[in-house]
Amino acid sequence: MSEALTLFSLPLFPLGTVLYPGGLLPLRIFEVRYLDMIGKCHKIGAPFGVVSLIQGSEVRKVDGKHSGGRFAQEEFNTVGTLATITEFSVPQPGLMMIRCEGAQRFEISNRERLKHGLWIADVTRLDDDQTVRIPEDLQGTANALGKVIKSLQERSAPNDQMPLVAPYRLDDCGWVANRWCELLPIPVELKQRLMELDNPLVRLELVSDILERTGITL
Repeated sequence: MSEALTLFSLPLFPLGTVLYPGGLLPLRIFEVRYLDMIGKCHKIGAPFGVVSLIQGSEVRKVDGKHSGGRFAQEEFNTVGTLATITEFSVPQPGLMMIRCEGAQRFEISNRERLKHGLWIADVTRLDDDQTVRIPEDLQGTANALGKVIKSLQERSAPNDQMPLVAPYRLDDCGWVANRWCELLPIPVELKQRLMELDNPLVRLELVSDILERTGITL
């Protein structure tokens, strides 16, 4: 295994959502276990890992089923996405506001929870989606996303931030599929399965089926 593809002791941020490569994620940080981690990542320009929760909550809670002040168990998926911090501010002590962009996907090979609750993991970075042009039978899915983007642009005030990062690659299967997965109100478990798919064309085909079932006009 190439060292270039492996990251050791990557700090993790388990969330109740799925971050896709190329996606945007705003976060409000106030837990002690993350304040120090995010501050260090921002200072040295390092990524952290976003993984979706299977059990537990984003904010650490005491397990009410047991005495002794033990914290509730946290379980999360083993495939996640690297997050790079693009905006960072500290509006008041004990509070950080950040905006992140999804980079490469990764798979966890080993993980450990530190004493103060922060998870770290050794991970292997997964290959980026291959660039696959939109086939004719799925062009309507790309066109519909283009209309959504145009509508968002028309309704946004000059200082508003778009929820999607330009350039808008409406000719690429992976990019179009990922953006729809972020926008559609589908269960986190389904978002996770779609993110893990290695074939961007298959991912877009499944997204197109979801759009048709939900009655969105293509």
